[in-house]
Amino acid sequence: MEGHTGLELRHLRCLVAIVDTGSFTDAAIELGVSQAAVSRTLLALERILGVRLLHRTSRTVTPTTAGVQVLARARHLLAEADELVRQATTGHTRLHIGHAWSAMGRHTAEFQRRWHDRYPHVELHLIRHNTPTAGLAEGLCDLAVLRTSIDTRRYAHALVGHERRYLALASDDPWTKRRSIRLEEICERTLVVDRRTGTTTLDLWSEDARPAVEYTHDIDDWLAAIATGRCVGVTPQATATQYRRDGIAYRLVRDADPVPVHLIWRRHDPHPATHAAVALLTDLYREDA
Repeated sequence: MEGHTGLELRHLRCLVAIVDTGSFTDAAIELGVSQAAVSRTLLALERILGVRLLHRTSRTVTPTTAGVQVLARARHLLAEADELVRQATTGHTRLHIGHAWSAMGRHTAEFQRRWHDRYPHVELHLIRHNTPTAGLAEGLCDLAVLRTSIDTRRYAHALVGHERRYLALASDDPWTKRRSIRLEEICERTLVVDRRTGTTTLDLWSEDARPAVEYTHDIDDWLAAIATGRCVGVTPQATATQYRRDGIAYRLVRDADPVPVHLIWRRHDPHPATHAAVALLTDLYREDA
């Protein structure tokens, strides 16, 4: 990892060790070097980056504002380096698939089972990240399941299926006695929307007939608001499958357009198992059609 800056992995390991152990002395023990070597390595890193990374007193060592940012990136780079070595030495790999809310919905368990049977040499990890790209932009996953709009300039993508929309409402709501609801009826209610990763926008309704809206930023807050009976929510079928909670019921919205489900990945850095994942998930949605 040496470039024109002289930055090396040992610089980053030193910073992480100091912060994690809480002292230069303990960091030296963990790294198997002298305390003086730890001090020199940290100083070299600060010179390379041009910023001070740690606040040091006689008793404590804490990251500066810049140090917090560098530390987060250092952990990511070290993890990537460790994974590279692991893959090269074992021939095994991992596939991380991110999702903002509800993974593959009703297909989640079957996807995991079939993946394990077909690709036992590729460890599958499903991870939830409440960001617009479900962790892909942050480098936290290799593929992401997305039910919202896609930046097609930045990411490659494949449409794997569609999901019908459901109304989420309190389990004691009078509408739970019905099998389905129409979009126009929802205008009578207050709609709770996750504007960061949710699939619902007011564009589902005409401008002159839209429900009142409250906003949340997380699935748990969204569900909590609905459980009070104060709000309702519109969501893909995957949510109804993955988030069956006491106090929450789901009813089909019978006249709403379905939600497209995509897998997305970095255009210039696809994981070797990308197309296998796309093919398997497409098959599962097709079987369900």
